[in-house]
Parts: sequence; C-alpha cells; structure tokens
Amino acid sequence: MAADTKEYLTKEKFEEFKKELEQLKTVRRKEVAEALEYAKSLGDLSENAEYQEAREEQAMIEDRIQKLESMLKSAQIMSLHHTEKVGIGSTVTVEKTDDGKKIVYKIVGSEEADVKSGKLSIRSPLGEAMVEKKRGEVVSVRTPKGAMTYKIVTIE
Repeated sequence: MAADTKEYLTKEKFEEFKKELEQLKTVRRKEVAEALEYAKSLGDLSENAEYQEAREEQAMIEDRIQKLESMLKSAQIMSLHHTEKVGIGSTVTVEKTDDGKKIVYKIVGSEEADVKSGKLSIRSPLGEAMVEKKRGEVVSVRTPKGAMTYKIVTIE
C-alpha cells in the first residue's frame, strides 16, 4: 500500500485491527520465539522442520504486523455519509439495466469488502463508478463479461 493511500475503515474494523495488532505483538511473537528456541534445542537447523516452520510463522506474523501498522497509520474512519450522493458508508440499491435485478451494496473500505455480504469496496470498479453519483444516475462498468450498466435507485 502506498504511503499516501488512505485506508477507509469503520470504527469497528479499526478497533478490530488494533486488537489483532496487539495480540500479534504481545502473544503470537512470544509463542513463535518460544517455538524457535525449542526447535534450536533439537540440534542441526539445516534439517530441522520445526525450526523452518517456526521461521515461516515468524515471517508471516511480522508481515501482518507491518501491514496492520501501516493500515492503522493511514486509516481514515468513515464518518456519517450524505444521502444525496454515494460515498463511503452509503447503502446503495442499484438496478441492473439489462435485467432489472436490484442489488443492495454498502460502500466500504477495501479491507472490509465482502461482496457476498453486500459490502462493496470503494476501490472496486463499481464502487469507484458510483462515488459522488446521485439517485437516478446511471453508471457503466467494464467487467470480464463486458460492460454492465446500473441505475442508482436509492442511497441511504
């Protein structure tokens, strides 16, 4: 993630990431350090599977800590949104113009995105296309299946 890139998060997700970071720094680091010490005591490190596994785990934990610290540093907590235009935190009902199917999305930061749960990233093609649009406007998005057109029905 670029240093100047803002990460949009809800207050709940921000707190969840803070707790995860604290857990990784205080508990998981200690557990891995103990596993490394135990593995070292077993002897020859070049053929020691426990040691290699503990080193890989340590690398994954340190990568996650770095990612979380960077994300929390650049986080922008989503504030109340306006219902006139689509923005982060908006709940938007869109209608596919080709078949009339209506879909409801909540516009969220990329770390919270989960399309199956109706949470659409503001950085996704559809999320980017809808930002700052008003009810009744039509947006078009390129997809692997071709261009898709959506009409914004409601913004909450």
